[in-house]
Amino acid sequence: MCNNCSYTIHNHQHHFGWDNSIVPVETVTPGTTIEFHCVDSSAGQLMADSTVADVGTLDFDKINPVNGPIYVEGAMPGDALKITIESFKPSGFGWTANIPGFGLLADQFPDPALTIWKYDPDTLEPALFGKEGRVPLKPFAGTIGNALGEDGLHSIVPPRRVGGNMDIRDLSAGTTLYLPVEVAGALFSVGDTHAAQGDGEVCGTAIESPMDTVMTIDLVKNANLKSPRFTTPGPVTRHLDSKGYEVTTGIGPDLMTASRDAVSGMIDFLSATRGLAAEDAYMLISTCGDLRISEIVDMPNCLVSFYFPRCVFE
Repeated sequence: MCNNCSYTIHNHQHHFGWDNSIVPVETVTPGTTIEFHCVDSSAGQLMADSTVADVGTLDFDKINPVNGPIYVEGAMPGDALKITIESFKPSGFGWTANIPGFGLLADQFPDPALTIWKYDPDTLEPALFGKEGRVPLKPFAGTIGNALGEDGLHSIVPPRRVGGNMDIRDLSAGTTLYLPVEVAGALFSVGDTHAAQGDGEVCGTAIESPMDTVMTIDLVKNANLKSPRFTTPGPVTRHLDSKGYEVTTGIGPDLMTASRDAVSGMIDFLSATRGLAAEDAYMLISTCGDLRISEIVDMPNCLVSFYFPRCVFE
């Protein structure tokens, strides 16, 4: 229980998709601190005893539930919510899956795969992967946003101008996020909590993990933001930097193709040097490897790099 919180939004108080007609679960004044009990992105369909067979039977109408919505008094179109991310209380359980038809290399990995994670929710020591891997943890909420101005139900899968499924690893404790408001009250929701993720979330999932999070919701009048922005409290890769990185690249005129080539190169590298099955390497790098645009102006080619932290195996 959060001693400084005015409200608790329980794990059953969630919804699927963005729809500005959903009735708010709470109405709050700006400056209110709220604790959210978030379920994982499968809405509990994948558990500690799940097997790869369960990946193939996922109900996609129940993917990425978000807690809320929260009606913020005084919030109007043109304003912005200021979300101060106070803390996360992880559960100690998580999963990573290759879901057929999803992910950057979906055509190369057509079969389901599943990794179940256990980690210490108090110490947040790196989570074990196989016999040698240790993935550093950095809890955050993958989906966080306001309702869209357009009426009707909108998919929760893509990120949007009011936030949503942004999967930004650096929206962790201490970060301040600003979200555009398009409807009266903003109708803020949050979910899809992760214990760790690499930038790009290349296989489509991270360490998907239910957890509680505490956030303070404030209001900035007439901010007129076109898209989300945020401020971090300090360095963002310190949990990964200690041993340096192995880096592969993709080069060519198409940014997506170059990204795929960089990721494929890292899968090949880890398979050759660590003896990992390709699907295991694919899931592993999704939890801790970073896809970066290194160069985009020297026509006709761009260059994308994929950084894998050496601390995972050293």
